[in-house]
Amino acid sequence: MSNVELARRVGLTPPPCLRRVKRLEDAGVITGYRAEVNPEALGRSLEVVLSVEIAVNNLQTVEEFEARVAALDAVLEFRRMFGRPDYYIRVAVADQVAYERFLSQEIMLLPAVSRVDSHLTMKRIKG
Repeated sequence: MSNVELARRVGLTPPPCLRRVKRLEDAGVITGYRAEVNPEALGRSLEVVLSVEIAVNNLQTVEEFEARVAALDAVLEFRRMFGRPDYYIRVAVADQVAYERFLSQEIMLLPAVSRVDSHLTMKRIKG
């Protein structure tokens, strides 16, 4: 939203509102801005969340696994978890065929991977 609209909503005039936003940015409270992207327009209408467990826990293997997964174009979100599973990976691909290819040619070939469970999104409620 514009600074004018934000100022109106919080009951300030635009100049002090802009100064407050700038202070929040400088303090690291606001760390960035984002665009909402339509996945269908990009040919990525199938979203899947993977639960991944790894078999090796040495630092080098973990770092290599994380670097390779993070570099994959289809990966939207990648989290290391406490406990099981070790990781959640959110991916977006064109369709089921593309997902099968992604899983078999990208994820399952990684040496650290011991188990993958796929969770297909039925309906996005929020986010």
